[in-house]
Amino acid sequence: MKTRKIQKTTSLLVALPLLSSGSMLAQEKMNVLFIIADDLNCYLGSYGHYLAQTPNIDQIAEEGLLFRNAYCNFPLCGPSRASMMTGLYPDQNNVKGNAILIRDRVPDVTTMTQVFMQNGYSATRIGKIYHYNNPADIGTPGHDDPDSWSHTINPRGRDKDEEDKIFSLVPGRFGGTLSWLAADGTDEEQTDGIVATEAISQIETFAGTKEPFFLAVGFYKPHTPYVAPKKYFDLYPRESIRIPRVPDNYLETLPVPARELLTSRKDQVNLPDSLAISAIQAYLATISFLDAQVGRVLKALEENGLKDNTIVVFTSDHGYHMGEHAYYQKRTLFEYSARIPLIISYPGQKTKGQVTQSIVEMIDFYPTLCELAGLDYPDYVSGKSMLPVLENPRKKIRSEALTQTLSDAHSIITNKYRYIHWGEGGPDMIEL
Repeated sequence: MKTRKIQKTTSLLVALPLLSSGSMLAQEKMNVLFIIADDLNCYLGSYGHYLAQTPNIDQIAEEGLLFRNAYCNFPLCGPSRASMMTGLYPDQNNVKGNAILIRDRVPDVTTMTQVFMQNGYSATRIGKIYHYNNPADIGTPGHDDPDSWSHTINPRGRDKDEEDKIFSLVPGRFGGTLSWLAADGTDEEQTDGIVATEAISQIETFAGTKEPFFLAVGFYKPHTPYVAPKKYFDLYPRESIRIPRVPDNYLETLPVPARELLTSRKDQVNLPDSLAISAIQAYLATISFLDAQVGRVLKALEENGLKDNTIVVFTSDHGYHMGEHAYYQKRTLFEYSARIPLIISYPGQKTKGQVTQSIVEMIDFYPTLCELAGLDYPDYVSGKSMLPVLENPRKKIRSEALTQTLSDAHSIITNKYRYIHWGEGGPDMIEL
């Protein structure tokens, strides 16, 4: 297998060695703390949302670079995460649906974390990194790839055990249906609270062993059901919530496949205002709950003396609609579904607190993290390193981003336009 050689003279690698008074870093290798949410759009304070309270994620943005135009390659959990971990487009790794094991499609692929393991790192997965039926598979490995990890942890909390208390538009259904619960109990009892607790334990262990690590922390929220302790719901009074509106005849202006997609979940079409407000409130509450768990992990990183030698990434597997285009959930090629939050922070970074408009894709995570850590990676990886942008936010590594979805529909996004081809056919299948 050919590997792509990297230049090891970047400002990051030159600037790292000294902490204070000439003392050397305890570890020569850069650690990675990779935090990924499930079904999170850009409803974050650092992205300018009018209501979201996310102080811990916003703190990562103050210490790193925020990407305004980061896009997933497929707005569905399984394909998006497979592309992220392989650095390949869905048309290359042939993962275009959920519940697919990547080795069934690309048996000899070297995943992102395997590169780190081959270079002496411990790679730990906590929670959801590859596809995972959420919440059905909570407490199991889901559709994980064991070859990608040296250690795995599958948390399960009271949210899974108390599903009978959850309100759902379709009783008893949660994963693809709007559903929510203002829960009793503490943060630490919820599955994502346990994810954070396990991450803290791993950080404490690595602080003691000095072993270089790639710690992948996969939170399950804000994916449905939107479950969070009641105090997070209290952050968002119902009267403060705005429901996205579209013209009455909007659906008739769209290509047929787009219209069919937006109306495919009949129980979530034309929601009464009271239900729409409840759903948006619950989604925001779950985001703030997620943010609190991220804060616990970041605090542990600092308290254990690892912050100064760790790359921190915060992102989501794809975006999500909460009433935009009169639609809820994911799978579309529109902005709220295709765009993802992405913030990257690392020691010695010269672009702290800055924002870039440069376009990047999820397949770019793989080569970027390898280059930041000074590691060679497979030559076949289609992603492009974001390092030039991380060093200069005005730099561009792409002129457009490619996103595709079910039924072989594709979109091209530039800084000015979005071109969508919804499938085979003439002009009626195209949007600009």
